[in-house]
Amino acid sequence: MPEYTAHATTVAGRNGHVESSDGVLKLDLTLPKEIGGPGKPNATNPEQLFAAGYSACFGGAVSAVAAAEKVKTGAVSVTADVTLHVDPGPNFYISVKLGVKIDDVDHETAERLVHKAHEVCPYSKATRNNVKVELTVL
Repeated sequence: MPEYTAHATTVAGRNGHVESSDGVLKLDLTLPKEIGGPGKPNATNPEQLFAAGYSACFGGAVSAVAAAEKVKTGAVSVTADVTLHVDPGPNFYISVKLGVKIDDVDHETAERLVHKAHEVCPYSKATRNNVKVELTVL
């Protein structure tokens, strides 16, 4: 069974810089203004990176489930909203809302594919019973 391991290194945490080992990903990081950070222009944050990864992975899972069921779909688009919650303590946690649009299938089929994808997507498995994930078929 093939496997893949991604490597990334961050220096200086949320207000630092992250790079992947292959040099493709090179991003400055910033704590968002909404939670008291500087919100530097042209910088991202872990929540945006997580949203990008989860939405890409989940879209792939939807397509894989559809292919396994021999369901022809049009374009599959997934929007991930990742919210960082900060409670007193400080206690930090995230929640996720996934909005999924599957072209060329009826709503019932889309619902079935999305719920099956949630069972097989590696990000969904990693967050299960730890992160609140809300699914919406658009």
